Amino acid sequence: MTVTRFVPFRSGLNDVAVLQNRLNSIFSDFARTEDGSSETLAAGNFVPAVDVYEDAQKVMLKLEVPGIRREDLDIRVEGRTLTVKGERRFEAEEKEENFHRVERRYGSFVRSFSLPATVNTEDVKAVTTDGVLSISLAKKPESQPKQIQVQVGSGPEQKEHKQVEATAKQ
Repeated sequence: MTVTRFVPFRSGLNDVAVLQNRLNSIFSDFARTEDGSSETLAAGNFVPAVDVYEDAQKVMLKLEVPGIRREDLDIRVEGRTLTVKGERRFEAEEKEENFHRVERRYGSFVRSFSLPATVNTEDVKAVTTDGVLSISLAKKPESQPKQIQVQVGSGPEQKEHKQVEATAKQ
């Protein structure tokens, strides 16, 4: 193994690429098994992926929570913060020494989301279907868009408006 000196900021991006390659090779050495094949390293806990979107009536969050029972989910709104906690438990039907590989992630997670002021924190619904937790937060009525009808006619308001226009032109 050749030892080379790393001088930061010497030639810019080239050194960064060299450093990245060295770090990748170090981590791949840790992932190499006894038979020489390499595997990806996995972290112990997990963070479920989430999609957040909104429309005129609500803000919606969808979290991937496959294998997590309803009883193991805790959803709370405190002030302007929505917190989702959960735990995916490892339930081994076989003895642990019989496993050749365990790639699914287990453990607990906590996700917190800041809610906009337009959300009604009293109107929250949560449903889980096919491993997806959907949380719907209704918007306050005053923040929902209102459509204003355009009136056509010659009522008293129209006559006053025409008089104001005529006065402004003079």
